[in-house]
Amino acid sequence: MGKIVVAEFVSLDGFVQDPSWTAPYWNDRIAAYKSAELEAVDALLLGRSTYQMFAASWPNHPEEGAYKDKMNSMPKYVATESLSELDWNARRIEGELAEGIAKLRADRDLLVFGSASLVKFLRENELVDEYRLVVYPVLLGSGLRLFEAVEPEATLNLAESEVLDNGVVLSTYRVTANSVERPNFG
Repeated sequence: MGKIVVAEFVSLDGFVQDPSWTAPYWNDRIAAYKSAELEAVDALLLGRSTYQMFAASWPNHPEEGAYKDKMNSMPKYVATESLSELDWNARRIEGELAEGIAKLRADRDLLVFGSASLVKFLRENELVDEYRLVVYPVLLGSGLRLFEAVEPEATLNLAESEVLDNGVVLSTYRVTANSVERPNFG
């Protein structure tokens, strides 16, 4: 059975929207981490907005090499009801979304970049197996949060973590249980 890996750039206060604020921190170690992440999966799973942004930029992206080649050539599965015509080696997930994604996960590893609404849907349907988070020492104060009103609560196991010299933290969390009862503190 495959797995679904959610990979996000996250501010210290939990925001994931428009990661342009990550640029000053980019370095060779983050690039290697992201390359290994992409090499380890069979396909991308994207929401409509992220798919449209990526499809518009990656085919003509100035970066050269294995990362760009894999990004452009690998299969992409898009969660969308509004797009019927897709390019960039992409296919729309047909039918009931949770069921379609579960079928895709049955025999391949899928990587989710961005796609905050899709990540929320995956989390709510207990379809996330792993979170790979690059946490930046930045407070944004507003935007889309990675974890908003989390129901059901999931138990995560820290599988790896590395603190970089620039204050960025690379972390991998595996989902170990879903629907955990919350303690009653009242």
